[in-house]
Amino acid sequence: MNYSSFSRVIEDYKVVMLDSYGVVKNHKGLIDGVQESIRTLKQKGKTFRLLTNDASRSQEQQLESLQRLGLHDIELHEIITSGMMARQFLEQKITCGRIAYLGTQNSADYILQSGLQHVAAGDVDLNDIDDIAAFVFLDDEGFDWNTDINKTVNLLRKKTMPVILANSDKYYPVAKHDIAVATGGIAKLVESMLGKKFIHFGKPDSQMFMYAYESLVQEIGPLEKNNILMVGDTLETDILGGNRFGVGTMLVLSGNSRAEHIEREISATGIIPDYICEDILS
Repeated sequence: MNYSSFSRVIEDYKVVMLDSYGVVKNHKGLIDGVQESIRTLKQKGKTFRLLTNDASRSQEQQLESLQRLGLHDIELHEIITSGMMARQFLEQKITCGRIAYLGTQNSADYILQSGLQHVAAGDVDLNDIDDIAAFVFLDDEGFDWNTDINKTVNLLRKKTMPVILANSDKYYPVAKHDIAVATGGIAKLVESMLGKKFIHFGKPDSQMFMYAYESLVQEIGPLEKNNILMVGDTLETDILGGNRFGVGTMLVLSGNSRAEHIEREISATGIIPDYICEDILS
């Protein structure tokens, strides 16, 4: 494995993309030293983007949350979320009917602003679904796991419609050695049960990377992908997504991935980062 120093590797790139959870923050809050690392990154003249699969907050809410944690050297346009991609799709593709969702009201208010009525999965009447035009997996909170996932399965069995996954993460860390099921894990289960393939947004899928790339070209001009580094803590989302899009990839061990397991995980998945680093602090 190619273990490296973050500060050394970024010298070879014009643009650095960072995942949020596990790279910039964790279950305790902002990772100590991250504020200084991002400030140094910008002082070196590097262009920065934060790419997060968190679809539970708008860009503005993400920025406010990071600032409350103590991260101040970040601007609104530097934050790109999977929720932005899902919202854009819904605005363009779903023009009539109701949108059902699994998640929090806050996520629904932000992502489902297409002028259409939205209804929580728990409030759906399975005998009155003719006007439901789409279903969206938003969060792993905001619903009753004992009843609403079953209702979601039965709704999607009864009616064929576009099904959108706003956050592809299957799990997230809640303590040093513990994880919790994320939205992508729920959607993966339902896909498997129904034998269907949903529309995925967020890493590792390409929409977020393409959106980020196009915004970068508008900001700094022509840009080769080999001048971009994607830094993340998860092989199956951050690193796979970066590899597919053709940018450099660095796996950090400050989040989902652990040093004692990483060689086995790379061997098992076949997902190979260009670099491995402890964190973005050194």
